[in-house]
Amino acid sequence: MTFGLGALVLSASMAALTYLTVRQILLSQHETAIVRQAVANATLANTSLLTPGTDMDGLLASLDTSGSSSVIERAGQWYSTPPSAGRNAIPPAVQRLVLADQPVTQVFVNLSGGPQLVVGIPMRAADGAYFEVASLDDLAHTLGVLALALSGAALVTTILGIVVGRWASGRAVRPLARVSLAAETIAGGALDTRLPATDDADLAPLAASFNRMADALQERIEREVRFASDVSHELRSPLTTLSASLAVLETHAEQLPARSRQALELLGAELRRFERMVDDLLEISRVDTGSADLSPEEVEVGELVRQAAATGGARGVPVEVSPAVADAHLRVDKRRIDRVLANLVANAAQYAGGATKLSAEPGPPGTVRLAVWDRGPGVAPDERELIFERFYRGRAARHRAATDGTGLGLSLVAEHVRLHGGRVWVEPAPEGGNRFVVELPRVGSPGGDGA
Repeated sequence: MTFGLGALVLSASMAALTYLTVRQILLSQHETAIVRQAVANATLANTSLLTPGTDMDGLLASLDTSGSSSVIERAGQWYSTPPSAGRNAIPPAVQRLVLADQPVTQVFVNLSGGPQLVVGIPMRAADGAYFEVASLDDLAHTLGVLALALSGAALVTTILGIVVGRWASGRAVRPLARVSLAAETIAGGALDTRLPATDDADLAPLAASFNRMADALQERIEREVRFASDVSHELRSPLTTLSASLAVLETHAEQLPARSRQALELLGAELRRFERMVDDLLEISRVDTGSADLSPEEVEVGELVRQAAATGGARGVPVEVSPAVADAHLRVDKRRIDRVLANLVANAAQYAGGATKLSAEPGPPGTVRLAVWDRGPGVAPDERELIFERFYRGRAARHRAATDGTGLGLSLVAEHVRLHGGRVWVEPAPEGGNRFVVELPRVGSPGGDGA
């Protein structure tokens, strides 16, 4: 657009300058030629009128009037050739000035709409005035053709400017588009994405710097993932020992004093919370390292939801399945989807007073939506994406005493749903509370067969 606008301004300016210059030159040439012709005719007429008995018709016929009309005023009488021209062909203002002994040259538009040039010359010796009226129609036609040609040239130049600008800008930003695409790909999880080597002197340093940055980023993320995975694995052994020891103590809890039993209960709760956190960390580390295996199988939506509510992690939650999707099929890992629903129900129990309903309904074409409804106070708009991040805990659970959650439940939900090619979000429920929605592709839809 910038190239096109520049081409338009430049071409329009050049066209206007060219038109005005040519117009001034042509008009000046026409005026000079007509004035020269009028002076010659006025001199001849003045000389002829000094001879007594001059035939006015013969005089007018002898004048050189190629492309113009001659009008002579003498003693209040007007003579012209052709006779139709006459006094009415001359503007009154020009008549007054010339009859007052003042020469005049003026361009005007006659009653028929055509431009004309009138030259008036006083003839003092003959006590009269000579007028010559020349049509400028040919000049106006020439200037019209010139204006049309210049306008067409300006339009073509503008179009060429846009085309050249589009080509040049595309060539200039194409490398940046590749960089942007590579950055988006890395942000999407493909950490091995790199820019290809290039001989472009401008792009080569950028590509090298970008690839070094991507190498450092990938190395750091992989190091952190390995660290989390190694720590989680290393914690399993002492946790197993602690769990076994705790189980032995709990079998003899009745023999302990009251304060010791209370301490044992607190220890058991914290140890079980610690075990859940380690299990969640191990699961997340498998996702991060790409070692999380799916065992997909084709299931009916109604069967999946009712089974989760009957025997899975969402046990006991009321179920509502839309007839439009009751017989629809999903290809999912039932264990992971059951874990998704269980985590959402557990999240509702911890933060929102419990789940009120588990529903299945049609989503956009080719998708099914599973939703967990609760009676909570609602998630603030600025937290609706943050709550799916790892270890993020909303305003309602900032204090340790408020919940025994690990801060990983919803992030695991997001990871499991992503592995199935779906998405998850939270939104206000129509009747109050929250509505956590899991959208999954149906069998036969894009992304629905490869889960």
